[in-house]
Amino acid sequence: MRITLVNAAHPSIGSRIPNDHLPPLGLLSIGGPLIDAGHDVRLVDGDLKNLSVDALVAETLRHQPDAVLFGHSGSTSGHPVIRLAAQRIVALRPEITIVYGGVFPTYHWREILTEEPYVTAIVRGEGEETAPKLIKALAEGADLSAIPGIAYRAGNRIVSTRPSAAIADLDAHRIGWELIDHADYSYWGGKRAVVVQFSRGCPHLCNYCGQRGFWTRWRHRDPVLFAKEIARLHREEGVEVFNFADENPTSSRKAWQAFLEALITEDVKVLLVGSTRADDIVRDADILHLYKKAGVIRWLLGMENIDESTLDLIKKGGSTAKDRKAIELLRAHGIISMATWVAGFKQERDADLWRLFRVLLAYDPDQIQALYVTPHRWTPYFRIAADRKVIQLDQRRWDYKHQVLEAGLPSWRLTLWMKTIEVMMQARPKALARILFHPDKDVRHAMRWYTRMGRRVWFFEWKNYLFRDKRIKDGPRLDAFWGEPQDAEEESMLPPPRSPRAAGERRAAAG
Repeated sequence: MRITLVNAAHPSIGSRIPNDHLPPLGLLSIGGPLIDAGHDVRLVDGDLKNLSVDALVAETLRHQPDAVLFGHSGSTSGHPVIRLAAQRIVALRPEITIVYGGVFPTYHWREILTEEPYVTAIVRGEGEETAPKLIKALAEGADLSAIPGIAYRAGNRIVSTRPSAAIADLDAHRIGWELIDHADYSYWGGKRAVVVQFSRGCPHLCNYCGQRGFWTRWRHRDPVLFAKEIARLHREEGVEVFNFADENPTSSRKAWQAFLEALITEDVKVLLVGSTRADDIVRDADILHLYKKAGVIRWLLGMENIDESTLDLIKKGGSTAKDRKAIELLRAHGIISMATWVAGFKQERDADLWRLFRVLLAYDPDQIQALYVTPHRWTPYFRIAADRKVIQLDQRRWDYKHQVLEAGLPSWRLTLWMKTIEVMMQARPKALARILFHPDKDVRHAMRWYTRMGRRVWFFEWKNYLFRDKRIKDGPRLDAFWGEPQDAEEESMLPPPRSPRAAGERRAAAG
């Protein structure tokens, strides 16, 4: 079949502000297996070109596809654009098959298939094994009920099949890198870049995370093969920056150390950017020199909050002492620390935000990122917040960068606190000194680029807040807006089949 993979333009600030863009790893991961199954596959990256819906539709139809597969990394906030694009494609070419995958449709398949009759089927959970089976069955007119991990419309009925099993061997399915021109993608001021994924899932129990349950179980790729792939992309395609999509790549010290050592052996000068837990940095204090030598240049630490009772509420499992220690350790090894915090887990007051600012000063991170709690109904936290009022009805704004739930403070005052803290943290003399005079030129370049982007984002966010975003004062309850809690379905797939390697991964993660 002729298949077009479509990455719609994302309305989020992160996609629109920088001149740099990263390739859509999720679609490339589906593309490799589809190509290997004999299909003619193309990618339309509307996010790269910021295509309007009409332009996206025209570009998609130009390839005369038999099937169009939609997916998006910003799944919830990207859905309105995908919905409109799919509707227009089918209006122009009714015979085209529309397949939709990703986190949001995995859980909202009932509503999508009920309200959007132009969607043929939804892939629930991982798609590398499911998508080729589904496309083959659609091409042959075969019965779809035998394919696990999908939902589809059968006449007037909506059918969901049994869950698929999570992929046990993440190296069994290759990424379709040939679908992109690497020269089109960059990060950090023009450095050629890609998104990669060493592991999937997370063994921790943070109850607000919309990704943990989607991946069902934490698993990792073969450390040596993964290092070889990074080295090949650097040598053959000139890729300099590798942005890790993992929720928690360092979960297994043994596996992560094996990867670092394998990449060091490859002897390539690359830059690794990712996120992890402060606990893992403290645990790895004695091997952080390997992080640096392998190319780790910035690590995002999801601290979420500084209030111990809130950390208990969201089951973060960390501690403020470890947060601060992790930042100190990263700085000692020449690695940039980015601390994120999330407002809105509880009804904050002015005193809470003042205390947050003082704690951040004590932490002294190199960079910060302020986010707003964005509850997804398949997470346990949704049930906790179910009776709170929604103040943002535009689904495109459910991207963690916009306040969507009522808070203890008026919206304008919470926003003022958030934006003021960002300025005060980044404008401190010691922070400015690092940006201007850090001895490592790669670190200095990275910090300066982020500062430039942060400045543009800051003004853009204020402009949106004052003139574009529409908030309401007395909105519906969260459960009335999205529907009943869905945490019983949080794990989208069955656990991967047992194997000696899988057993070894579990032992490694436990250690």
